Amino acid sequence: MLISSILELDRRAKELGRRRGLRRALFASLSVDDGRHFNGIVGPRGAGKTILLQQLAASTDDSIYISLDTLPRDVDLYALVRELAEGYQYRRFFLDEIHFADKGLGALKQIYDFLDVRIYFTSSVALRIRESVYDLARRVKLHALDYFSYREYLEFKHGEVLPRLEWNALLEGAVAPEYLRAGDRFGSYLAGGLIPFALEEPDPFPLLEATLEAIIAKDIPNSLRLRVDELETLRRMIAFVGRSDVDGINYSSLSSNLGITKYKAEQYAAAFENAFILQRIFPAGTNVLKEPKVLLMPPIRRLYRPLEEVRGGLREDFFALAMRQAGRELNYLKSTRGAKTPDFLLQLDGQNWVFEIGGKGKGRSQFKGVRADRKIVMADGGGFATDRMPLHLVGFLA
Repeated sequence: MLISSILELDRRAKELGRRRGLRRALFASLSVDDGRHFNGIVGPRGAGKTILLQQLAASTDDSIYISLDTLPRDVDLYALVRELAEGYQYRRFFLDEIHFADKGLGALKQIYDFLDVRIYFTSSVALRIRESVYDLARRVKLHALDYFSYREYLEFKHGEVLPRLEWNALLEGAVAPEYLRAGDRFGSYLAGGLIPFALEEPDPFPLLEATLEAIIAKDIPNSLRLRVDELETLRRMIAFVGRSDVDGINYSSLSSNLGITKYKAEQYAAAFENAFILQRIFPAGTNVLKEPKVLLMPPIRRLYRPLEEVRGGLREDFFALAMRQAGRELNYLKSTRGAKTPDFLLQLDGQNWVFEIGGKGKGRSQFKGVRADRKIVMADGGGFATDRMPLHLVGFLA
């Protein structure tokens, strides 16, 4: 009965995969990856991991798609893969949300060592995946699938195709006019268009809210041993961050406002970051407390406050997300006396670049007294200048 259900779901999943015309860039790299290793895909719920697996399964011979959250939690994954490989001649297994199977990650080593198959799997909970991949060593290669970059949004939503920008081109101002003119849709992207399921949902926020609740009620408890009452604390924590301004949200403020220890604040923040809800940006330099600046994944702030009230926070959330998508380590500046500083610091080719994020009229007062090689205002609107760049351009780096 279980095998019959799996085979039926596989047929339906592949049909859905064939209907999807556009494909994320990760599809191409996974399609030609013929190494012995298994491939793991991590990313937030709603980023398109399921669609990617369905597209890969539909375009690959001797493959089967299995959604593990539809199977009994105690399923023996090794025995299941062995039965399908030996009895049905499947060689490529696309396993969706592997963390829902008890000992599912542990079964990967056994499958790798004893079965002649390829595994592609997804998870929305990065912490457990990364810990297991560390144990699996050479057997698994991890890939990130995030919400749309601004470049991807323009392609998937509006059919506007622009190649990736290179860092040097951006920093030197060697940007073609079509990139500068592409900022007219940035407001819609920032307001919610970066969520892939927003392509099909006129109002994606009820689904985003349900996704957040699923992460709190199911995903995080699968990674941490929590008491039932701690789930309500997790809800309060995200609501507090969502309703607050960006400045000053760190372990100390979370601890004092939620009535929890700093240790718990750090544990919860790490869990939310590994579930792709929070973004932690740590300070640069020495002689400062290593408390991070706590941001959200855009557009989660919109669940708690109107768009006009959170636009500034969304811009910083976006910049942090874009840097992560571009593979750049981002810090923030923190003075020992609590003085106001620019929003972010990047070390690029041995130089310190500081960035202030804001709207079209953003000034340079935050740079006063700050020592850096370059000081750049990333403005949401306006043109290109020596010390000023349109914010949307960093969305073309990935």
